Amino acid sequence: MSATEELYRSYLDLRWNFDPSAASAAGIQSEDHRLGVFDAEAMRAHLAAFRSIAGAAEVLEVEDVQEEIDRTAFLDEVRVTIFRFEKERPQVHNPCFWLSHLFRSIHTLLRRRDTAAEELARAVLERLKGARDFLAAARESLKDPPQVFLDTAESMAQGGQGLFTEAAAVCGREAPDLQDALEAAGGAAEAGLTQFRIALKTELRAHPDDLSFAIGEEQFNRRLHHEHALMAGAPELYRYGLHLVDEVEAEMAALARTIDPGLPWRRLVERLRERNPPPEDLVGAFRGAMDRARTFVEGRGLVAMPAGPLDVVPTPSFLRPLIPFAAYEAPGPFSGERTGVFYVTESRASGGSASSGGTSAYELPATALHEGYPGHHLQILSAQALGSQVRRVTWTPVTVEGWALYCEEMMAEEGFYTTPEERLFQRLHLLWRAVRIVLDIGLHTRGMTPLEATDFLVDHLALDRDKARAEVSRYCARPTYQLCYAVGRREILQLRDAYRERAGADFSLRRFHDDFLTYGGLPVALIRWGMGLGIDE
Repeated sequence: MSATEELYRSYLDLRWNFDPSAASAAGIQSEDHRLGVFDAEAMRAHLAAFRSIAGAAEVLEVEDVQEEIDRTAFLDEVRVTIFRFEKERPQVHNPCFWLSHLFRSIHTLLRRRDTAAEELARAVLERLKGARDFLAAARESLKDPPQVFLDTAESMAQGGQGLFTEAAAVCGREAPDLQDALEAAGGAAEAGLTQFRIALKTELRAHPDDLSFAIGEEQFNRRLHHEHALMAGAPELYRYGLHLVDEVEAEMAALARTIDPGLPWRRLVERLRERNPPPEDLVGAFRGAMDRARTFVEGRGLVAMPAGPLDVVPTPSFLRPLIPFAAYEAPGPFSGERTGVFYVTESRASGGSASSGGTSAYELPATALHEGYPGHHLQILSAQALGSQVRRVTWTPVTVEGWALYCEEMMAEEGFYTTPEERLFQRLHLLWRAVRIVLDIGLHTRGMTPLEATDFLVDHLALDRDKARAEVSRYCARPTYQLCYAVGRREILQLRDAYRERAGADFSLRRFHDDFLTYGGLPVALIRWGMGLGIDE
């Protein structure tokens, strides 16, 4: 085992202790019984430990380029963690940080398949028993949250109401001896959530500056460099985002004219959503779309297919408030489980048909390949089969989200989309990600307000205003994440061009994809370095 791998194991022990919810999601069972502790005293201890790990990583002796790549990715992950909790301080300024940890800590246990029912029920019981104190600690720790975070937290808390009693009921049916204790703990957790919702409206005062969520250009650029290994800074990426918006809008206008010359593309998108919603059996439709994508990838030999199925299932009732339409959940890298889950929420409108929330049937193929094959599920399963523990666990959205969006583009090049309508919605997905670059950078470095960002989404994407408002709240809370989709796609396309140029007549798309996936979700710049294609381009 290399020195990097040994130190990384120590880092993971620290990481799981810091975030028990993430440990459970990864398949680590030792932390299942507890919730994280994020008060000021605990955070001082956590950050001191992370700084110690970073110092040790900086002086590691490495044996070759591949280990140096792993060490660099590992070190940057630790640095970003320190930057985030010292400078951005979500544990102090964002109530959604606390709610996300709590909700995730429950639903990651409920979806686990490799743990005995009674053992799982005991873990859920312990977390439910700790929920009220956890939320009380949140109330004591939070100071001057931005208004956008307060509004989002109120929506999350309302949506999560009932999660704890539902979880208690699910576990109680599997472990009858614990049923009474689970019911009591679930009720206490619900009471704690209700108190927290009241506190959001009465105790917590919003920061007087409506732009206090913004992290500023210096911190934004630090994240770009250390989290995503991007050489470009916010100004350059902002210009790229604006250019990409214009480019894709022109493509969509031209494509819309081939479908209906009399309609502008935005009106055409609205009409296709109204007249061609997903079928009533949305789960079945997504299963068909996933099968179609996988069959296409296998038939064309586009990439090696790792072992591990993807189950497309209805969203459980306890998760429906948190998953309004659909969501992919990967197997944990340490769980021994190879099955991913794609949850589909089928809500019923008053007329009895499935409500898609403004989605067209023509969007399902691009969504399925993005989430399944050859997108997230294939990439994550490939990463989890790698020998390097760093590459199995450490990832950046510039590579993971960038790969999935690249796959939408690559599959178009290979002829996957069968109608101009499917192609139109694939370009709409790209436009959406291009707009995210502009809004991500605009909100955090250029004084853009959440209202202005919401208007921008509505105007450019024909998006429902409520959905646009929810989108913007995520952009405010997760700086640099949203730009990673389209920027990652660009980085991968440029990497493919360099790989093709070097290979010449021997270029193989399959070989490029297989080589790319040997780096898991490490930043594209490090993958370029590992492929021997330079590090400064």
